[in-house]
Amino acid sequence: MKIFSISIVLAPPSGTCVILSNANDLSSFSFYQKSSVGEFMTFFSKTVAERTPQGQRQSVQENNYTAHAYNRGGPEQLAAVIITDQEYPIRPAFSLLANVLNEFIAKVPQSSYNNPATIAFPDIDTYIQKYQDPRQADPIMRVQQELDETKIILHKTIESVLERGEKLDNLVDRSQALSAQTKMFYKTAKRQNACCVIM
Repeated sequence: MKIFSISIVLAPPSGTCVILSNANDLSSFSFYQKSSVGEFMTFFSKTVAERTPQGQRQSVQENNYTAHAYNRGGPEQLAAVIITDQEYPIRPAFSLLANVLNEFIAKVPQSSYNNPATIAFPDIDTYIQKYQDPRQADPIMRVQQELDETKIILHKTIESVLERGEKLDNLVDRSQALSAQTKMFYKTAKRQNACCVIM
């Protein structure tokens, strides 16, 4: 998962978009490709921002890249675009866009939008580095990963029991702690679910 570019764009309802601030992470490209890739990222960001209606979000794929755009609209007429690889999850991308727009509006006066060269917003560089890991942008995703790790640990524990040559079926049959009714329920449930197991 990789973020290549984040851009804050002045996106008036009619007219051309102007990039007010942006950051690129082109470390995965060779020295000779960086200039062309950076140019493409700028072009792609502006194009998608211009075609995202105010108040809407959209994701656009081009080759191996996905541009996620959020046109906030409102009096500021700002949009934000993040370009990622196709593996980067959608929800953290849009969460990141909302955060970066909120911070930009809070720290950069609207009067400076007419002169992008004077805009200083170093936080955008922090965002592109910090959110290479999508869990930083999305706390729900972080919790989900913790749950997934717990499932993996439990799964490994069951596998380790089976690796010793014991089978759950044999354990159920020999168990004194289970009633005959529970043993019958286990066997019936196993037979009914056998058709659904994909090996």
